[in-house]
Amino acid sequence: MIREIKIFIIALIASVAFMPDGIAQQIGTQYTIGNEFDNVAVDTTLFNPNAPMLEDVEPKMYYIRKVNLHGVKYLNHDILKSSAGLIEGDSVFLPSNFIPNAMQRLWAPRYFSNVQIGATIEGDSLDLEIFLKERARILNWQFEGVTKSKGDDLRDVLKLKRNTELSDYIIDKNIKLIKEHYSEKGFRTCNVDVRINNDSIYEQCVNVTFVIDRGPKVRVGEINFIGNNEFDDKRLRRTFKKTHQKSVLFFLNRKLLEEDYEEDKLKLLDFYNSQGFRNANIIRDSIYYIDDETLGVDIEVEEGNRFYIRNIKWVGNSIYETSRLESMLGIHSGDVYDKKSLHKRLGIGREMNPEEMSIATLYQNNGYLMSQIEPAEMVVGPDSLDVEIRIFEGKPFTVNNVGITGNMRVNDEVIRRELYVRPGELYNRGLLMQTMRTLMGMGHFDEQAIIPDVQPVSDELVDVNWPLAEKASDQFNIAGGWGSGTFVGSVGITLNNLSMRDFFKKGAWRPYPSGQNQKLSISGQTNGTYYKALSLSFTDPWLGGKRPNSFTISGYISEQNNAYYVWQDASMHYRSMGLAMGFGKRLQWPDPYFTFYGELGYQRYGLKGWSSFIISDGVANTLALKLVLQRSSVDAPFYSRSGSEFTVSVQATPPFSLWDGKNYSDPKLSDQDRYRWIEYHKWLLKGRWYFPLTQNQNLVLMLGAEMGYLGHYNKNKVSPFERFEIGGDGMTGYNIYGVDIIALRGYEDGALDPSNYYSVAYNKYTVELRYPVIMKPSSSIYVLGFLEGGNGFNSWKEFSPFKIKRSAGVGVRLYLPIVGMIGVDWGYGFDPAYGKTQRSGSQFHFVLGQQF
Repeated sequence: MIREIKIFIIALIASVAFMPDGIAQQIGTQYTIGNEFDNVAVDTTLFNPNAPMLEDVEPKMYYIRKVNLHGVKYLNHDILKSSAGLIEGDSVFLPSNFIPNAMQRLWAPRYFSNVQIGATIEGDSLDLEIFLKERARILNWQFEGVTKSKGDDLRDVLKLKRNTELSDYIIDKNIKLIKEHYSEKGFRTCNVDVRINNDSIYEQCVNVTFVIDRGPKVRVGEINFIGNNEFDDKRLRRTFKKTHQKSVLFFLNRKLLEEDYEEDKLKLLDFYNSQGFRNANIIRDSIYYIDDETLGVDIEVEEGNRFYIRNIKWVGNSIYETSRLESMLGIHSGDVYDKKSLHKRLGIGREMNPEEMSIATLYQNNGYLMSQIEPAEMVVGPDSLDVEIRIFEGKPFTVNNVGITGNMRVNDEVIRRELYVRPGELYNRGLLMQTMRTLMGMGHFDEQAIIPDVQPVSDELVDVNWPLAEKASDQFNIAGGWGSGTFVGSVGITLNNLSMRDFFKKGAWRPYPSGQNQKLSISGQTNGTYYKALSLSFTDPWLGGKRPNSFTISGYISEQNNAYYVWQDASMHYRSMGLAMGFGKRLQWPDPYFTFYGELGYQRYGLKGWSSFIISDGVANTLALKLVLQRSSVDAPFYSRSGSEFTVSVQATPPFSLWDGKNYSDPKLSDQDRYRWIEYHKWLLKGRWYFPLTQNQNLVLMLGAEMGYLGHYNKNKVSPFERFEIGGDGMTGYNIYGVDIIALRGYEDGALDPSNYYSVAYNKYTVELRYPVIMKPSSSIYVLGFLEGGNGFNSWKEFSPFKIKRSAGVGVRLYLPIVGMIGVDWGYGFDPAYGKTQRSGSQFHFVLGQQF
């Protein structure tokens, strides 16, 4: 006898029987569309609600005879069956988790608001009935109440995509995100409504429009403190770094952002703690509206007593003597208890700075990777406490393996020779940080991604891995500038990862042999007719590959004449050529940031009928030795956030006038005899300092100062070459007399030179405030504001560090890997240039390449 049973399998029963509670709840829940979607046309086809419930199923293997879909009009039936794993002809054991799994796969794409499965069983055969309720799809997202560009920005922020399912969750989530977006911009009363319309062309599709009323921008009008007796409101307001009230400092941010406000409250407590008020607390705070556009903030504090340190006790230190630790800590009995300074000098908590020396750094720089320092406070009176500093030293760790990943173009050996952390040596955090700076300075890797992965592998061994993200480092430059009454264009290419040893290796030209970090630079300049120049240089930072001793060779040729058109023959010319060879060395003393470089150079200048210069006819020669001592501890080459860089250089020729027997005071001595061999000594001093002004180190203050002087051995034989041109952006691209171009914004090119023959000495001071806009490997942008001053002088006697021409302005810098750094500045010169009576005024300047 064949028993026919019509069975309807309910998802909730199957889920509870065979699935975890969380999944069972998820599948068993039916999505209900709220009242705001009542006007949306949604298919409501469902199965017969009077179908019999599951009463009795004999456990055994069933053959799936048919799979029928109900309620689906716009999706492919075969694809749905396949994705759910419901294939006609398959066998399935029931009861099992087969049905709940199939329902979960149907729920996953979020195409349906209701999923239910029924079945008809006849003997060993099974007909599956799948009942689905399709969701409406969102065809377009639109915005009202904001401009088109603002709407496009919202689409990017919300990551809105077409063909998304329509649901309460999707709509509510995006309304919340829109309000948060505008609240961060100061529109705290922003209101968002939604309008949903059926699409006129596509069935089961809707268009969603967010109607946005931003309302007025709300700013903080006043911040008041209650209960503060030791410090006035003005002093406490200065502890807030991101939340500010209305003041004469109009550029300060007056928006109230909850996250920033909470951070500022912590800074307020940090300030109290630094002043000895360890029990200071914020009892309550309130935010209220003064009017529709102004907020008031009241903060009630409980200051408590100011605490002093009675005793400091060290526990657990066996490696270092207590006297040495006390000397490094620098805190003594009777001092005000400053929790922030204590933690900073111990090197723990939020105050830890791996770049600064601390007790924790002392241990970690000598292998004690797992060392821990915990200060314990013990109150011994109403205003006194003892501090017990507990140290767990642990065991010294040795570096086991050093791994490198992510480098595709730079050879492993080139990276490994730059590492200061090596296998077999004690772990040293200071050397770890030095390695980070060195890898950043190579220019081949994304500075933001250079973070070492330190993994202990046993009680005494640690692996250090360097995951690197390469970026394009080669550069192709095209530039133009105006100089000496003509436009000069320049083009150049710089290969920063050349491998000369693979130059003749088959298959290495992809597109050129690379991997050894060698640098080749070729550039040319011309105005199209009467001026042309070509230069070439090559640098190997590791000559021989064994030691960090660099080798550089360079050469150039240039010519200017009076053949202003291609069909003319030149009757006068100025020609120059030069060769130079230099060696550099990294120094370990006074610290590893120092480098030394020496260069021997020769230049030859040939002039014919050149009446516009001191020498009109003849040949001049220069043989000079250049020595450079440099120290650089900046953390990144493009956007430096901390550190400093200094350069001291001297370039000198032999004093030919001491032994050549010529009387240079004789006015009858020809220019050819006077300047056949040029003599001079040239001094340059440059320095820059970088200071992060915010905790995230985004806002950076840069201070710069520099000076130069061209001296002589004989007052009757002053060099007409190697002088300084002061003013402008340094982008003239026109340099034929060996002149150093010193950019000074707010003034025209060469406007601060006291004579037509440039300057013999100069000074320059710069203050820049920088903030990054985009910091990515593909492109980086930062904006800046600057104050600048400098001047040029005819002699050392006239030189004065206080006689400067002042300027101020703003600018932007863009770094593209293939182009390098480009920028534009607007500067305003407050003083007149030489020979002028009116102030320099507004000037625009263009920048190409890193300057120092």
